[in-house]
Amino acid sequence: MILQAKDFKTESMALHGLLTSIDPSRFDENTQFKDWTLNCVLQHLHFWNIMADFSLTNEAEFVKILGELRESDLSKRGFENYYLEGLKGKPLLDAWRKRVFDVADNFFSADPKVRLKWGGPDMSAKSSISARLMETWAHGQEVYDQLGIQRVNSDYIRNIAHLGVNTFGYAHSIRERKVPEHIPYVKLIAASGGIWEWNTPDATSFVEGDAVEFCQVITQTRNIADTKLQVVGDVATQWMSIAQCFAGGVEEPPAVGTRFIRRNA
Repeated sequence: MILQAKDFKTESMALHGLLTSIDPSRFDENTQFKDWTLNCVLQHLHFWNIMADFSLTNEAEFVKILGELRESDLSKRGFENYYLEGLKGKPLLDAWRKRVFDVADNFFSADPKVRLKWGGPDMSAKSSISARLMETWAHGQEVYDQLGIQRVNSDYIRNIAHLGVNTFGYAHSIRERKVPEHIPYVKLIAASGGIWEWNTPDATSFVEGDAVEFCQVITQTRNIADTKLQVVGDVATQWMSIAQCFAGGVEEPPAVGTRFIRRNA
């Protein structure tokens, strides 16, 4: 069984609870992320949840849809809307919630090591559902920001932090930069007050601070300059300026001061 599947469902249901409480008209509001509306965010999460589910339960369908996406003249965002037939608002919220339960149940009982196809390299079922948790948490941030809500985090975001550390090399290689030989020491304070550590302690190269802020940086929902993380050493500084724990092409972190919790929502 894969416990991260339960974390994915918990995070998704927290976001669902937030979205059920708002006026339906707010689904058309633009967020601070590429001017995506709340409908765009939810469509994106729903589409890739469907794709993750197919990668586990119906590989042929996954390959078929991925092929259609790659051959389409539409943008990725446009294809998501096309595939979902423009679904939005409350019906979209209901459909997304239902699929979340299906995905969580299917992955919970899956072999953690089974290899699954994806848009990039194949990955294990455990990595796949961890990525769905990460993306739900990351895109959920623009929703919380837009609605002016301070999110309450749980220690399962350690899965996201771990993904961030593991993609140190990836963040450099997709930019065609030489991957530094030594990975910086990472020491984070969890929501519960616990300490999480990765790599060998090094007083000359490290990232330390709040686990939530670290997760925000590696998911590119905050610029490193908008956090209180302590970053020491050239390698650590470079990493935090380009950190990217999600697949796809190169994406740049948000500009300083452009991602924040709205106070007038």
